[in-house]
Amino acid sequence: MSIIESLGLSHPIVQAPMAGVSTPAMAAAVSNAGALGSIAVGATDATGARAMMEAVRARTDRPFNVNLFTHAPARGDPAREAAWLATLTPLFQAYDARPPAALHEIYRSFVEDDAMLAVLVELAPPVVSFHFGLPDPTRIAALKQAGCLLLATATNPAEARAAREAGVDAIVAQGHEAGGHRGAFDPEAPDDQLGTFALTRLLVAQCGLPVIAAGGIMDGQGVRAALALGAVAAQLGTAFIACTESSADEAYRAALAGPGAHHTVMTRAISGRPARCLANRFTAWDAEAALLPPAYPIAYDAGKALNAAAKAKGEGGFGAQWAGQGAPLARAMPAADLIRLLAREMRESA
Repeated sequence: MSIIESLGLSHPIVQAPMAGVSTPAMAAAVSNAGALGSIAVGATDATGARAMMEAVRARTDRPFNVNLFTHAPARGDPAREAAWLATLTPLFQAYDARPPAALHEIYRSFVEDDAMLAVLVELAPPVVSFHFGLPDPTRIAALKQAGCLLLATATNPAEARAAREAGVDAIVAQGHEAGGHRGAFDPEAPDDQLGTFALTRLLVAQCGLPVIAAGGIMDGQGVRAALALGAVAAQLGTAFIACTESSADEAYRAALAGPGAHHTVMTRAISGRPARCLANRFTAWDAEAALLPPAYPIAYDAGKALNAAAKAKGEGGFGAQWAGQGAPLARAMPAADLIRLLAREMRESA
């Protein structure tokens, strides 16, 4: 039985778990429409994760995915952080604000969050996915014993092999086209920047696990192409940003519908890790500054503060406006309507 059949999905579509954009309402709507909805709890704590999972379950009895960040815990570097804040100071001053006095790790990695593990084991969501790496064998065993199907993002074959050896059930093949943070296990290692097409075929041929293709897929024709490559499903993220249930703010939605959608760029400036973003004020500053930010997610503390200061003055161009290379194909509608449209496009392109 395939994972699509085991989850009882009508459509081989996964809504990407986008922290800051996806919501329980979105996940439930997608799941109720026959695809796999997702929530992202990596940027919250166990209490917040519980509330989000319960909110999904209040809206659907269908399977859904809970995504975790599994990065190596940040190592503070006061000198580097102070230098970064000093460099950002003129930007803050332009919006009549001051940068934070110091920077902090604004959320914990699942690899050291025992409270998060306890909540997941207790509530046992049908699917749990990992981004930025893998947790230790004890955590994986606990989640599997709870009955969770496990997914892990991989950006290359070596990461996929590591996930298979760790006991993960399926791989999300994240091509370089994908919006948001690169799921690379080691952000300092060389990145072959494999595209979705090549990566999906490599993993289907070599990794021995079901593969979910992710990156640049925006419509039913793209989903159909992913299936033709051997994927069991496609994961779409940017396609859902403009949906009614998305928590993207008006500046983000306007940017997605504007010229910046045609010029996505990879940046570390916002969070400290490589992530694909709509071209905006922050990415333009980053291109000129060419400086290495503090570690992830410590750098995010500064990025969020700068965005808040700029938004208070009516400037939305410093947000984490993550989007993939297919961004110009985004369509605004309720999430369930999008699933139905994707399914129709798949049928028509068969």
